Amino acid sequence: MIRNRLTWLNTMVTEPYYLFHFLIFFSYLPIRISAASILSPQFSHHLLRREIQAFLAYSILAAVKMVRAETWEGFLADTLLFGKVFIFLLALIMDYHLALWYMSAFLGAANALTPLQLETTLTEGDTSKFWLVEFRALCSSTCVQNSRNFPELSITYSNKNLSFGIVNIGLFPNIAEKFGISLRGNVGLPTYILFENNVEVARFPAVDFEAKFSDPDITKKHLSQLFELDRLLIEYVNGK
Repeated sequence: MIRNRLTWLNTMVTEPYYLFHFLIFFSYLPIRISAASILSPQFSHHLLRREIQAFLAYSILAAVKMVRAETWEGFLADTLLFGKVFIFLLALIMDYHLALWYMSAFLGAANALTPLQLETTLTEGDTSKFWLVEFRALCSSTCVQNSRNFPELSITYSNKNLSFGIVNIGLFPNIAEKFGISLRGNVGLPTYILFENNVEVARFPAVDFEAKFSDPDITKKHLSQLFELDRLLIEYVNGK
């Protein structure tokens, strides 16, 4: 148990994704302290009550996940998601501009897209030559457990020729049929599709994908190799 906790703490400190979000979470403290001087006593009291409620709810959810999670990485991914939600809600109570900033920070270099924005972005073709889009849903445990992979890839590989986008298929389920994504049991989520000049050139998993115990885990290395992100980055650096 102690060994697992040490591994978990080491991951928190050494992994850029976890360290980045750890710093974002703690940025709420100086922001909250600075805002206390300009907030009215009534509003400060209201916000404090919401902060206590959020902390208690987060603690309960984290405790439940600690018992049920099969791995420390899964537990960490779930608790990060809960933390993002509560930080966003608290920031929204304080100021919606702050909430938008937190949303942008949590998404990294990836763009949150609606179906209309995705279609417009792909058809206009005046931005990036390549678009790698993740279709995800918060109701999918697989999406939650792998939620850190895509933002990390976007931070590493984003450039003028390659952009990253995220479509919440849980909010827009009608788009699933258009892109051949199966929502049956959420086995097809998350789905990653690489577009080149509005044309799909690669995807994972395949359209006829069926979940099996032997299927490979979704990792940054697997995704970068599948979509040849290193090659695309080298081509951009070399000016091709």
